[in-house]
Amino acid sequence: MTLKAIQYNDGVLTLLDQTKLPHDITYIDYTDYEAVAIAIEDMVVRGAPAIGITAAYGVVLGALQYNGETSFSHYMESVIKRLANTRPTAINLLWALNRMEKEVTEDVNPTIKALEALAETIFEEDKKINEQIGHHTLSLIQPNTTFITHCNPGSLATSMLGTATAGFYLAHEQGIPFKVFSDETRPRFQGALTAFELSQAGIDVTTITDSTAASVLQQQEVTAVIVGCDRVALNGDVVNKIGTLPLAIAANFYNVPFYVAAPTPTFDLTVRSGNDIPIEERNTREVTHIQEIQIAADVPVYNPAFDITPNHLITGLITEHGIIEANEHDITKLFEEIGG
Repeated sequence: MTLKAIQYNDGVLTLLDQTKLPHDITYIDYTDYEAVAIAIEDMVVRGAPAIGITAAYGVVLGALQYNGETSFSHYMESVIKRLANTRPTAINLLWALNRMEKEVTEDVNPTIKALEALAETIFEEDKKINEQIGHHTLSLIQPNTTFITHCNPGSLATSMLGTATAGFYLAHEQGIPFKVFSDETRPRFQGALTAFELSQAGIDVTTITDSTAASVLQQQEVTAVIVGCDRVALNGDVVNKIGTLPLAIAANFYNVPFYVAAPTPTFDLTVRSGNDIPIEERNTREVTHIQEIQIAADVPVYNPAFDITPNHLITGLITEHGIIEANEHDITKLFEEIGG
């Protein structure tokens, strides 16, 4: 079974409601950009690439809702600003919206056509990036190797194969036997979605709690840890879902390579280090409740959505252009070569 996280057709954006997975497969149709913004905030759609793609289509829906009460460009500015304020950490969101904003003119119908075409281009570009990252990851996946991943860097978080999981899908297609341990990734359990989609593809995957990862690194012959990311700073620091940092520390302690699948749209060369990246704090209820059941005492809760993994803990950044070291020199050189 192949699930599509994002679909668009003739003014209707359809999102897979990931808050209901893996138990219920529900799709929601959107024709209103404000509803799309809320869907991003509520994590109906999640994963940096998927958020960027969804926001691009949200701009299209906003343009289609224009009623002529103000200038079109001024109205579109407010649409883009609303979508930009949904999730502050994942840079793909702003990357996609900045591209969409450049297409806006006062000519309504031509702009709508241009926006639709660009949103589709962003979607298709992500597919190619997924596949290229997968090919560069394949060299790590030899017969009977073992990996740990965190959060959901998979197909549900992107347009097709995922980032950190892309190599898993390609290796499985080639009949290479390997094993994946997937951190469940509390408090939003995105890693459970990784386990769900990998198992649906027939890949050997085992769910572990985040706190079990160090024991797996101690007791198993783990080949590498491969995670995704939401933003990469100029110096190679990586911001990813909370729990990535302790996983990187544990991998470093046990001398296990730690790789980050990093599409170039997740690089932010305007920030020198991870300390300059805003870290989203989410509702405390995510920690205190599972669905409607309270599991925590009535005490203060600290619930950052992301953490910062310093570059010295990262073995390599797997980009669509190859694997590079997590440092300013290699990152700058890459973007000079690709003209970024």
